[in-house]
Amino acid sequence: MRKVVSRDGTTIAYEKAGDGPPIVLLNGAFRDHTIFDQLVPELAPHCTTYVYDRRGRGESGDTPAYAVEREIEDLEAVIGEAGGSAVVFAGSCGANLALAAALAGVPITKLALHEPYFRVEGYPMPPAGFMDTLNALLADDRRGEAAERFLADLMDLAPEVIAEWRKGPLWAGNEANAHTLPYDTAICGDFTVPAERLATVRTPALVVNSDHTSDWLRAAARETAKALPNGWGMQLPGSWHRVEMDILGRVLAGFATT
Repeated sequence: MRKVVSRDGTTIAYEKAGDGPPIVLLNGAFRDHTIFDQLVPELAPHCTTYVYDRRGRGESGDTPAYAVEREIEDLEAVIGEAGGSAVVFAGSCGANLALAAALAGVPITKLALHEPYFRVEGYPMPPAGFMDTLNALLADDRRGEAAERFLADLMDLAPEVIAEWRKGPLWAGNEANAHTLPYDTAICGDFTVPAERLATVRTPALVVNSDHTSDWLRAAARETAKALPNGWGMQLPGSWHRVEMDILGRVLAGFATT
């Protein structure tokens, strides 16, 4: 992988592919750049894609003290490698990070967001003290339990669903990256849509959700699009918290190149 050094000296690993306007792909919780392995081939004929390992994951470095501002700087460093400005596509907690970057003035030409993590009126908040519980589990190196707690308390997955996830091929990665779950929790802030702040973001923004996602994620996407002055929503075919990659690729390519 290629490397760029973020403002605080942390090395961020990224890959570049394709040809056309630059688009940076930003993942959510648990994952590294490989989550986009199916999406990059859909975009590469139309865009120059940049995928990277967020700090603490894959080949990227990390620092002992975490701050959301450092992740914003990491994204800005990758955008610098893309020529100084770029379209950004981000999913889940990564969408929250992309919004924070836009609010901080990072040169994002367009935002495409997939089901940002917010809780809107009518849907319960995560339990109080969640971050403390998560940190305690990780301090005891109970990574599997930390991953389960994140999926149960923040993502509202039922115990039987989590049990099936544990049997799947991605679970090893969930545990390997469990130490970054407090990062994603911090990025989500108080879990509410910051409507007043988002009203200051003039960047064109597409907010997508799957037609088979959770009601609360669908509502979060809708309210995020509503809060952005140049935002609009789009529902696409898919499953829970995931859009079909070929369809997402066509939508993003059209969005990035027009």
